[in-house]
Amino acid sequence: MVLLVGSKKVKTAVFISGTGSNLKSLIKFSKLKNSPISIELIVSSNNKAKGLIFAKSFKIKKKIFNFKKNTLVDKKLISLLKKNNISLICLAGFMKILSKEFIKKFKGKILNIHPSLLPKYKGLNTHERVLINKDKYSGCTVHFVNSRLDSGKTILQKRVIIRKKDTSKTLAKRILMQEHKLYPKAIKKIFNL
Repeated sequence: MVLLVGSKKVKTAVFISGTGSNLKSLIKFSKLKNSPISIELIVSSNNKAKGLIFAKSFKIKKKIFNFKKNTLVDKKLISLLKKNNISLICLAGFMKILSKEFIKKFKGKILNIHPSLLPKYKGLNTHERVLINKDKYSGCTVHFVNSRLDSGKTILQKRVIIRKKDTSKTLAKRILMQEHKLYPKAIKKIFNL
């Protein structure tokens, strides 16, 4: 568990791979007076990630890594996080699997948001799978990251009713809107705010 030191905000890194809409909502949240976090670093696994524009517009340091070279990346990434005194990592649409060694090093300090009601529908294509199974609800989950995919302890979940006419796109859009609200709430919860 990450603890607040006095009234100082906890230095946070956000890992992305895509559009960065959750990143944007976390940045806005971090700017609030009562937010426990300060986003110091954006790490991307994709040099074309649209979310990198937020690094520029909010003047936040960014770094792009090729996660195919895992052991090499681990060393460089850990050193970068230490150099920037990062105490919390938020995965936000980060489409790579972190190594067990990396997760062990930051145990209890890595959060992820997943577009399903875990433990249901771990991994990819969650919305398609939900619709194929004709579920009544889907939603999103913020959880701690452990070495098993989408299996860490749940912090918060939000249910979303599935409508008759939903497609994977319409469902994804509605769930994403809830993700933007849920991630900040989950962060406040782990800091007992």
